Amino acid sequence: MQTFLDQLSDQVAPKTHALVLMDRAGWHCANDLVIPPNLTPIFLPPYSPELNAIERLWLYLKERFLLHRLWDCLLYTSPSPRD
Repeated sequence: MQTFLDQLSDQVAPKTHALVLMDRAGWHCANDLVIPPNLTPIFLPPYSPELNAIERLWLYLKERFLLHRLWDCLLYTSPSPRD
């Protein structure tokens, strides 16, 4: 993450500032992470999948391609708890 921030900082035009939107993954909040002076991190609230783009992508894939499918590799060897 440090390498990414350093490279991003180098790409920001001189005398400008950039905001970096981050979730609260461990590597985004690490104590040894040094935020360059021309970047300001904005952290998402602790549980906010609706604001996190990758979570929206997973939801899209799940709803359109993974939900309600029967996989050949699944074997049902025991009854459901409701039976």
